[in-house]
Parts: sequence; C-alpha cells; structure tokens
Amino acid sequence: MMNVLVTGSNGQLASCIKDLAKQYDGLNFIYTDYQELDICDLNQIKVFFKSNPKIDYCINCAAYTAVDKAETDVDKAFEINATGPKNLAIVCHQFDVVLIQISTDFVFDGQKKEPYTETDVANPISVYGASKLQGEQEIIKVSEKYFILRTSWLYSEHGNNFMKTMLRLAETRDEISVVSDQIGTPTYAGDLAAVILKIISSKNINFGLYHYSNDGVVSWYDFAKEIFEASNLKIKTNPIKTTAYPTPAKRPIFSVMDKSKIKSRLKVEIPFWSESLLTALKATDLRNK
Repeated sequence: MMNVLVTGSNGQLASCIKDLAKQYDGLNFIYTDYQELDICDLNQIKVFFKSNPKIDYCINCAAYTAVDKAETDVDKAFEINATGPKNLAIVCHQFDVVLIQISTDFVFDGQKKEPYTETDVANPISVYGASKLQGEQEIIKVSEKYFILRTSWLYSEHGNNFMKTMLRLAETRDEISVVSDQIGTPTYAGDLAAVILKIISSKNINFGLYHYSNDGVVSWYDFAKEIFEASNLKIKTNPIKTTAYPTPAKRPIFSVMDKSKIKSRLKVEIPFWSESLLTALKATDLRNK
C-alpha cells in the first residue's frame, strides 16, 4: 500500500482525484487543506511528514489561482505558488517522496505561433504566471524525484471555473460576449487527475517537466459556444477582442501546448477537448440532481 498526500484538497483537481481514488485499491490517500497543512510553513510540513505513515507521493494541488487578484496580492501569490512548492520539495527530498506539482500555461507570454514545448523559454506576463514559474524552478533546484505538469484552462464539475460560469450565466441572460482572440486548450480536471493517478500506480520514474491538456485548439468564444450547444442552451454568444474586455492581469494570446513528450514517455492517451466537455457536463448534471 502506497501513501499519497494530496494538498489543497478542497480544490477542483483534488476533488476529481477523490472521485477516482476508489478505483485504486493499492493507494491510501491523505487529504489536507491549509487548515491541516500550511505548505508555506516548512517546519509544519516536516512535522507532518514525521508524524504520519511513510508518504510515497505528494500531489501539490494547493495554489493561488486568482489570476487578476494576484496583480496586487503579489506577496501572497508568491508565498503559496513559489515558497510552498519549495518547502514541499525540500521535505520530499529529505523523506524520499515523489513530488507531483501542477503548473500552468501562464508561464509563457503567448507570442509563439505553434504549440509550446517543455524546452521553450518561459516568459510570464502576469504575477500569477511568474509565481508558478518560480515554483517550478524551486522544485528543480532541490529535488530529483518530481513530475511538474503544466496544464491549461482547467475546469470540471467541481469548484469555480469557466464552464460552470457559462452555465450559470445562461440561466439569467439571453446574450453574452466572450473573448475570441485568446487561443488554447480546455483541460478537464478529471482527465488530469486520471493521468496523475496513472503515473503513481504505474510507479513511473521518468521524472521531469511535462505539458498536459486535452487535445485540440480552441478560443474561449468557441469553448463557450460548445458548452451552450452541448447543454441545449439557447443564448446568443458574441465574439469580442481581448482589448474590449480589459483585466488587471495580461493573458497569453496563444497558449497551446505540445503534449508529445507526455504521450511518449508516460504512455498517456489524451482525449479531445470536446469529448471531455461532454463528460464534465454529464457529471455536472449528476451532481445537480
């Protein structure tokens, strides 16, 4: 039996891990949120690792994800997204634990015209992106046994996300405008959770930095239209430019990621984004009944 620590247990990715956990008899999960384990407190992490049964894997789902708020809440964003992963990496290295860190497409500036690979130079244009990049760098400095998974446009039936926002707006509006010139790939958190659990259960040792999102390329506008059409919701959807919807934080205009490395080295099969959307919508309906 392997023990798996999951931080940030109330978030959408950790919730998806909980949904799948029962399928893995050989894994014992320990779920913590910041009340039980503050990843920004190095000594607290050390005490936690010492006082619990031997932890084999740590999945760090704890993160500061309020992208726009981070522009003014800089210290807190870096504390959670950079210092937290650094602390976990130090303790995981000390206790011989494999660390799985979730990162983001926001480490890139979006100026490329073809999918970003893991070897492309990162150049974040927001505080959130910079804090997540520093988290990656801190882990790489002190740890050898790690998987860093950069993902994009994460959504699910849990928590707050773009899909659930669109479904909520459709209940009260007849018309909506959505940005059409930001291009990327939605990622169903249930698919990412499955990949993480496959890595653990297979005891894969191809450690390193990987890109993972669903397959396909889409704009936020196209994503919204597909959500409405798949849900049989009648709402007029208008495409607008990023300049018409200013936000405190800059977003990458193009953040499609190349997934060939994770497909080949970790033997991962990746669903197309529209297929996974149907799965997420079905799960949302079941939760609402």
